[in-house]
Amino acid sequence: MAVRIRMKRMGRRHRPFYRVCAVDGRKARDGRVIEYLGHYDPMVSETDARASLNAERIDYWLSVGAQPSDKMSVLIKKYGSNGTHNEQRLAALERLKANKPMAPAPVVIAKPKAEEPPAEAAPEAEASTEAPADEAPVAESEAPTAEATEGAAEPEAAPEPEATPEPVAVAQPDAIVEPETAPAEEKKE
Repeated sequence: MAVRIRMKRMGRRHRPFYRVCAVDGRKARDGRVIEYLGHYDPMVSETDARASLNAERIDYWLSVGAQPSDKMSVLIKKYGSNGTHNEQRLAALERLKANKPMAPAPVVIAKPKAEEPPAEAAPEAEASTEAPADEAPVAESEAPTAEATEGAAEPEAAPEPEATPEPVAVAQPDAIVEPETAPAEEKKE
């Protein structure tokens, strides 16, 4: 079997992406693969950051007699284990990581807590009635009643009812139905 190291086209129309793979030379370009060895993305803005190769596995396949395609021999020469552009590739990858846009941190909105003063005032009132009058100071006994009256004075905000949509006229084949209208006010003469 003649093993070839070549690129398998992936991606979509007008957005190519290639996987570098070891393939039986008799198989189709996008056919069955023996092993994936990396990828090549020609749409990356940094030229030296386009190829990502598994140099150890490529060296193994070359040592057992695999033949690279023309384009792959250029990529292996540049970005392989003894490549001429490895330093430039690492620098380009760092530049891409530094320029990568990040999403802003999520904003946490605290929910307002619903106050229930009548429920809190009732247990305090029961506790003050059970305590002997001699031991309870006057200031403490007046405080719960003042809180209870303030809580009772402020009624809880009730949710507003949602507006109901007005009826819409529906055309029927036999008769025309008009929407109900409010009585018009008479004008003063």
